[in-house]
Amino acid sequence: MNRRVFLLALADFLLAMGYFAKAQQAGKIPRIGYLAARSSPEPRDEAFRQGLRDLGYIEGKNIIIEYRYAQGKIEQIPGFIAEMIRLNVDVIVATGTPAAQRAKEATGTIPIVIATGDDPVEMGLVASLAHPSGNVTGVTTMATELRGKMLELLKEIVPRLARVAVLWSPVDPRFVQNFKELEVAARWLNLRLQSLDVRSPDELESAFRAATKARAQGLIMLRAPVINAHLKRIAELAVKSRIPAIHDDGVFVVAGGLASYGTDFPHLYRRAAVYVDKILKGTKPADLPVERGMKFEFIVNLKTAKQISLTVPPNVLVRADRVIR
Repeated sequence: MNRRVFLLALADFLLAMGYFAKAQQAGKIPRIGYLAARSSPEPRDEAFRQGLRDLGYIEGKNIIIEYRYAQGKIEQIPGFIAEMIRLNVDVIVATGTPAAQRAKEATGTIPIVIATGDDPVEMGLVASLAHPSGNVTGVTTMATELRGKMLELLKEIVPRLARVAVLWSPVDPRFVQNFKELEVAARWLNLRLQSLDVRSPDELESAFRAATKARAQGLIMLRAPVINAHLKRIAELAVKSRIPAIHDDGVFVVAGGLASYGTDFPHLYRRAAVYVDKILKGTKPADLPVERGMKFEFIVNLKTAKQISLTVPPNVLVRADRVIR
């Protein structure tokens, strides 16, 4: 009889412990690793947080976000990822291809959500957009297809445009390929390109001096951490050099740049929050198709145009999604 009582008590104890463990798991606050190669917080980061709030997550209450910004220094990213792994994050949100690539190299188990980036298939991040098949999914800008449109718009903004300086970084084979693709678009538009390759922010001023010396009539930027982390400084140098400049990110225009044409980044970051929510609720990244950003914005800053004594043609302004006056 005593043995029977003991076994029943043991069974009750184990059952209680099981319920306790489940309660602990249910009460666990999800921890997100938020990784960016660029500089400190931008409006798109708030768009991601708003996306989470729309889904019922309140930062610091039922979700924790570990922010890490590399300030354009890609070499810092592996250390940040190692730290996230030690923190046992539930999901890594990688904003941009360099961050996503290094996150995938570091872990094959922690789910990775891309918030922005080039073609993830071409970059080796997923098997296909429809069937990622690994621990990586998310949203992509597919920016390669936009570079020709940026050059075309710059030519419309500056009708007599013939020579365009290209601010880019050769530190990654992907960036070299981006430059080659831009050359194809330039030939089609009958434009001559001047390469301004920079590897560190210290080279920005000398790059603009070279553009001025060569009498560049316009400037286009190719996405790279060293450039994206210093958009305000680049906008200031472009105004000082009186060179009309275009980028694919609206942040550049808000920072004082002339124009931008590219994906609606805040929309993509809100979509990235949806992916995080689905993964936290049990969906595997391999079962979440990668989504292409299909919303684009053309923004013009007339204050900047006035500073460089440029009159933006009316037919260009009417096509702008947003005009800063």
